[in-house]
Amino acid sequence: MERVYNFSAGPSQLPLSVLEQAQRDLVNYPGAGCSVMEMSHRSKPYQAIIDTAQATLRRIMQIPDEYEVLFLQGGASLQFSMVPMNLAKRGQTTAYAVTGQFAKKAFEEGKRWGNAVAVVNGKENGFTRIPDITADMIPQDAAYLHITGNNTIYGTTFNTLPETGNVPLVCDLSSVILGKEFDVSKFDLIYAGAQKNMGIAGLTVVIVKKDKLTDDLDPIIPTMLRYKVMADKGSMYNTPPCFAIYMAGLVFQWVEQQGGVAALEKINTKKAGLLYDYLDASKVFHPVADKKDRSIMNVTFTLPDDDMTAAFIRMATERGMINIKGHRSVGGCRASIYNAMPIEGVEKLVQCMKDFEAGQRD
Repeated sequence: MERVYNFSAGPSQLPLSVLEQAQRDLVNYPGAGCSVMEMSHRSKPYQAIIDTAQATLRRIMQIPDEYEVLFLQGGASLQFSMVPMNLAKRGQTTAYAVTGQFAKKAFEEGKRWGNAVAVVNGKENGFTRIPDITADMIPQDAAYLHITGNNTIYGTTFNTLPETGNVPLVCDLSSVILGKEFDVSKFDLIYAGAQKNMGIAGLTVVIVKKDKLTDDLDPIIPTMLRYKVMADKGSMYNTPPCFAIYMAGLVFQWVEQQGGVAALEKINTKKAGLLYDYLDASKVFHPVADKKDRSIMNVTFTLPDDDMTAAFIRMATERGMINIKGHRSVGGCRASIYNAMPIEGVEKLVQCMKDFEAGQRD
């Protein structure tokens, strides 16, 4: 069976060259005599793997020296809890921009720890746009403002970061990290699950200012959930997600080989433009997100009814394009076009949409 174009929101398509490299290394990693999945995380070969992965990520994201890079477990969802526990005192005010389902989940976890305040809530507009946020909307005694940089379900994104005054900015970048450039120095903490644009499930990357790392935390916080503990141990307080870190390292190298994040952002913008241009002109397919807030990673759209939606998804699947179906909570369709999705895959999807629409007129 030929490889398909996988438009899944995550786990998502990986660069073929990365998969081929992993295939070559799988049984016998060079110089180790065993697989990456078999080697000790305390061994010199594995230390070289994790060190190289971190160094490459620092280069491609231009991460300043005053930031720590952590390779953790538990998915981005665990960060919904770790962020308030590490950056806020128990009961302290924290601020959240609720712009989608995952942003809402982060807000709910924040409320478990302290006085979490939603400075905006996009539910009123169906999460189809990013509400404006100004510094005067944010409690200036808040430990941080948390935003979800890209909303995978609804296809919206923060094209402009909010002004926060003196309040630290925390961002879930899971579905857009490495897909477009960000100035890391604008954030106090960034986190992202790897399975969308950085590799495979099992790894969460946290980029945090070193001055936010402290031992002065509530004693109730488990050791494993303390950023400083993980930083002091080089992300190896316990056995890390060894293979997931190895795969992320290969993806980081691939990004660098493509010309870096800036080069990929240009390609991603072009891919998204092909889809949005067709959606804006179509009589059958309709874009979901407001034009000014559209994501270049997750393109969401609808058809007139469920039967037509199902028919289009079947047609796309038969033509070798899978996982077009929208998130279970909203329905419709979604094309996730992360870095590894070649422009040919997007062109094929647009042609399928054109053919389907033409069939509706016959």
